[in-house]
Amino acid sequence: MIIRRPMTPTTIGWLKGLSIPSEWTQSKVKYVAPGMQAGESITAESIDPTGTYPVYGGNGLRGYTEAKTHEGTCVLIGRQGALCGNVHLVSGEFWASEHAIVARPSEACDPRWLAYLLHVMNLGQYSQTAAQPGIGTGQINPLSVPLPPSLEQRAIADYLDRETTRIDTLIKEQQRLIEMLCERRASVVASVLTPTDSWRWLRIKHIGQTCLGKMLDAGRALREGDEPRPYVRAADVRADGSVNLVDLNEMPFSETEMGTFDLRVGDVLLIEGGATVGRPGFMFEAAPGIAFQKTVNRLRVGPQADARFVYWSMLRLYESAYYANHYGSVSFVHLTGEKLREIALPFPPVDEQRQLAAHLDETTKRIDTLIAETERFIEFAHERRSALITAAVTGQIDIHEAA
Repeated sequence: MIIRRPMTPTTIGWLKGLSIPSEWTQSKVKYVAPGMQAGESITAESIDPTGTYPVYGGNGLRGYTEAKTHEGTCVLIGRQGALCGNVHLVSGEFWASEHAIVARPSEACDPRWLAYLLHVMNLGQYSQTAAQPGIGTGQINPLSVPLPPSLEQRAIADYLDRETTRIDTLIKEQQRLIEMLCERRASVVASVLTPTDSWRWLRIKHIGQTCLGKMLDAGRALREGDEPRPYVRAADVRADGSVNLVDLNEMPFSETEMGTFDLRVGDVLLIEGGATVGRPGFMFEAAPGIAFQKTVNRLRVGPQADARFVYWSMLRLYESAYYANHYGSVSFVHLTGEKLREIALPFPPVDEQRQLAAHLDETTKRIDTLIAETERFIEFAHERRSALITAAVTGQIDIHEAA
């Protein structure tokens, strides 16, 4: 959009050389939100799923309690952690915990506009520590801000409320589409892998060899004959079944160990524990010199089974909540080699395995393409939302013309 109103250069550092409308002034956070201070501590035992007053921490709503520390409309800023500097607008009577900074707008300041402004300022960048990010009023109060007249603040807030609501609605619709596509994908896999009377059940130990990723401690000293080698961890097994083989961590391996923990095309990898226990990955490409770590199991099938069919079968187990149902919970499940070898799967003849695996590869590829396109649309929508807020609160668009 072409800016038609007069613009004036500003010395506000975070605007990075942008000019602001000439009728706007320049102020500081401590003047638009005077008396900014941290909330009050509260124990976890005092917070319940329901109650009279909401409890807000640095990342939003934590629960409810029977006392309050504030009332009115305020902006809460996260103080600590990876999300320090995030912003929430809250209204009513509530308890603000010590993990949040409470910013109460001045009488001449629209609280919605202030929340949008503080969001755009990316306050997390002013954190003083890297190990445990954190900010305080001392870093926020002195920051300079562009200040439009009160009426324009409200107009900007009205405009952004309307436009961001439209974008958020669109994002939710696309997220729901992804959920439906994922459900469709799982349904296709389950349908194709439904056994018939001609299929036979075999334990994994009868279709090939499994190797439990029991390696030596990653922190061990380098011994004679060892070489630092890259290795695959559970985090490198992606949700789509591919395996990250780039920028891997390294640890010492001997040549003998590499012969045991090597990875080849067609290997099926299974996450051993955690929330994604049993999620499979598949080695589509050669990985010379790359091993696997103890949080991963490797399954290398023999001639009586097709590796891709085994991958799809293991994915069906994972998506059917097999491990949670079989072991009662995934919280403490460790899919050791011993447990893995005893799992029984239905198998048709090998030729039919290959046909079914090829059908699943092709069918799910089309669904995955739609999911990827939808994810890109959501990413673009988030970028559009962020850019719109930034442009409006910094005066780079005239919201009256935009409306």
